[in-house]
Amino acid sequence: HLHYYDLKEDQRYILSRIADAAEEQRPDAIVIAGDIYDRSVPSAEAVSLFDWFLTRLADIRPAIPVLAIAGNHDSAERLDYASAILGRQHIHVAGMPPAREEERMKKVTLQDVYGEVCFYLFPFVKPGYVRPAFPQGQAPEDYDGAVRGLVEREQIDTSVRNVIVTHQFYTAAGVPPLAAGSESVRVGGLDNVDISALADFDYVRPWGHIHRRQQVGEGPAWYCGTPLKYSVSESRDQKTLTIVELKEKGTPPVRTEIPLEPLHEVREIKGTLEEVLAGAGEEIRQDYVSVTLTDEKALYEPADQLERIFSRLLQVRLESLRARLNGEEGTQEPDLDLADPLEVFGQFFEEMQGRPMDREEESIMREMFKEGIECSTAAGYVSLRLLCGERRD
Repeated sequence: HLHYYDLKEDQRYILSRIADAAEEQRPDAIVIAGDIYDRSVPSAEAVSLFDWFLTRLADIRPAIPVLAIAGNHDSAERLDYASAILGRQHIHVAGMPPAREEERMKKVTLQDVYGEVCFYLFPFVKPGYVRPAFPQGQAPEDYDGAVRGLVEREQIDTSVRNVIVTHQFYTAAGVPPLAAGSESVRVGGLDNVDISALADFDYVRPWGHIHRRQQVGEGPAWYCGTPLKYSVSESRDQKTLTIVELKEKGTPPVRTEIPLEPLHEVREIKGTLEEVLAGAGEEIRQDYVSVTLTDEKALYEPADQLERIFSRLLQVRLESLRARLNGEEGTQEPDLDLADPLEVFGQFFEEMQGRPMDREEESIMREMFKEGIECSTAAGYVSLRLLCGERRD
């Protein structure tokens, strides 16, 4: 979802564009580096969409190997299901990291005119997941130690080309990647892994928690970013499909980026209400739009006026231009924020109950918002109080 809008149509569109590009470019492998789903128990619609995408890729002839790993949002066990059967169809999935001393990373070896290319599939790990894979007394205590230890166990043959497909929060000498508003990043925490842990690889494809494509340090490691925008903060980003060409050993990888144009853009628009309405051409009315209004005078139901123009209005914010120019702290007008009502209610629920909503409660509220229930009305207020277990006159 983007705020309270279902992105299934947008996701199917962009996955179709990726499949079309694969059929046109005919790469030697297609890499999916984790966070296939946004939760460990994905919806039936999400599973069906991914199944449709894999089927599209599997239908390409000659067959193109697909290499996929589990991310921190995925259920490793669910992704590992039927992985042996999928492997016969050139779809290689690694859901679980090595968890016993005799286990190693899933390795897929491909050939080209320059020789072997070894792909190591390294799904998301926590130290607790992999401690049994180490001798007693040598278990890692943090994420960096877990990644380094598992890589060292592989005894990488550096005479051939090696690629690792991984899903962790990588930093370069403590410098964090540029995050977007749709992800949570903890800099300096135990989940940080320094990219030097992967020095034996000729190319590193980390996905991690990072939605923006960017290089990690100065070596051959890149966050490829998400194919769609999942927050307003990404509105100015250009999403791309990355093609990486590996030549002979010792030659730097060559990256080519193909722009991905979405079905509906994410836009930020700023100005007076009159300016915003006057500039709302047909080409942007169907897009996901965040509006910041700079009017100094009071406005009559600006959100209602904007919703009649923009069919996918994300949020409306009021900003006092006079206060901003004069630097008058505390005089900025409050936001009129139409951000995700489910998120707002979730915060309210947790404050009242001392715990987050469970899946059933979240599902109930999602259906209520879909049906257009206005939670600010008296009836809605009573409903929220009852759902939170309160009784007040």
